[in-house]
Amino acid sequence: MKDKPVILVVDDQPQNIELLEAHLVPQGYELVTASNGEDALGKLSANQIDLILLDVMMPGMNGFEVTRRIRQDPVNRLLPIILVTALSETEDRVKGIEAGCDDFISK
Repeated sequence: MKDKPVILVVDDQPQNIELLEAHLVPQGYELVTASNGEDALGKLSANQIDLILLDVMMPGMNGFEVTRRIRQDPVNRLLPIILVTALSETEDRVKGIEAGCDDFISK
């Protein structure tokens, strides 16, 4: 059994990962980090993750596509995904919901 809940933090900006780490680790969470969508999917299959905090605007595979791929995976399809984004338009939130995210946090 795990000692701490594990959060997968996915962001292409290292300073954003560091900021989340500074807030979450003292609260008792363990972090696994990824800098892009492909890396995130790999880390997801190699770790027991409890929650994903996922940036939307990343080079290559964006957060919407990562969310869609996770929702297609029978093993992880119910895993909570929170999009952490600077996007604030209603249409962007609709895209996230359509992709399968559970919630949003604005940067």
